[in-house]
Amino acid sequence: MKVGIDLGGTKIKAALVSDAGEIISVQECPTEAAQGPEEVMNKMMSLTEKVTDHQPIAGIGIGAPGPLSSTEGTILSPPNLPGWDHIHLVDRFQEQFQCPVKLDNDANVAALAEALLGSGQGYTSVFYLTISTGIGGGYVLDGSIVHGASDYAGEIGNMIVQPNGYQHANLNPGSLEGLASGTAIGRMARERFGVEGGTREVFDRIRRGDHDMQRLVEEAMDYLAIGIANIAHTVNPDVFVLGGGVMNADDLILPIVKEKVSRYLYPGLARSTTIVKAKLGGDSGVLGAAMLV
Repeated sequence: MKVGIDLGGTKIKAALVSDAGEIISVQECPTEAAQGPEEVMNKMMSLTEKVTDHQPIAGIGIGAPGPLSSTEGTILSPPNLPGWDHIHLVDRFQEQFQCPVKLDNDANVAALAEALLGSGQGYTSVFYLTISTGIGGGYVLDGSIVHGASDYAGEIGNMIVQPNGYQHANLNPGSLEGLASGTAIGRMARERFGVEGGTREVFDRIRRGDHDMQRLVEEAMDYLAIGIANIAHTVNPDVFVLGGGVMNADDLILPIVKEKVSRYLYPGLARSTTIVKAKLGGDSGVLGAAMLV
């Protein structure tokens, strides 16, 4: 058995996971990141002790917001964890629990979970995209996360899909995240039509027959399709797995994305490109983290 921890900006979740990938026990609590790294790490360790109930474990895996160094086990100033400047998280956990500990990006661990236990199971190469407040990605090849030279492989949110387009936060103008995330959909609905309530309201209006919201989502999904096509032409994965909060409306999203992606691909590539919805939902973080060890 092993422990998987999903460290988020608002919530920490820890689970005891069997070698077969089954959750045996789970605990969670608010992150309260403003209390600082020491207090948050204490919460993480407390949750670990609760889910293990002092049973022996093979190791601990942690998924956390980036940027981070998976090789050094260090978190490097993520925007949603103020004060986490070069925090040696793995060292702290190894000192406390005396077992192997591994750290990776939250999108990477979700990708690993979907590849090994979810919708990507049985495929050799799996590219996972999370479409939520932001857009993240992870690439799993032969059951292992592809990190790249400096842990930035899969960081697709900054990919340019519209030159000189809208600039979101500190990303490139015309970035994928700035034009196709849940935040982007909510922003466009508010700026163009005065619609508040974010993606939930947008999708509710589409179900009631709102053609303006339908066209807006189709525009956003066109940018997402460009991003997916760029990835397909670059690494040609066996399957794309789409997760995140926006995919709660998969009945509206998936048909649009599949049709639009096919327009941007070589015909042979279009016929062989598979796009599916993620399967594991909110458990992907702890499951993927546990699969690191």
